[in-house]
Amino acid sequence: MAVFSSDSDGQSGREGSLSIVAPGMRVVGELTTDGVVKVEGVVEGSVNAEREVLVAKGGTVQGDIRTRQAIIGGKVIGAIYAEERVEVQPDSEVHGDIATKRLTVHEGGEVNGQVRMGDAQPPKSKGAVAQQHPER
Repeated sequence: MAVFSSDSDGQSGREGSLSIVAPGMRVVGELTTDGVVKVEGVVEGSVNAEREVLVAKGGTVQGDIRTRQAIIGGKVIGAIYAEERVEVQPDSEVHGDIATKRLTVHEGGEVNGQVRMGDAQPPKSKGAVAQQHPER
């Protein structure tokens, strides 16, 4: 499992930190930062960013996203847990559940999954989701 942090100057939690997964780049494993992650390439694994996750047009995340704010312009195959807000831009795709306080889906944006809004807290693990929604 790969774990990345954006403290390039050795200062953990730097307010302005930005990590970029560039076009043509593929990250396999968990990606974690105290700041902002911008995905222009492919991430195969979860993305955890204290402040914000940006999935640019052409970018793909195949795993869950946990952050304060998520702006999706590309493709996400996994759940999004955002403390404050999620924005799904035109021509973008989310194939998974969304839990957030505020949600904006622009015309042409696609969401295939359940949406939980308000003070919905993300489940601690995938097992917690199965317990909340047992099969009938």
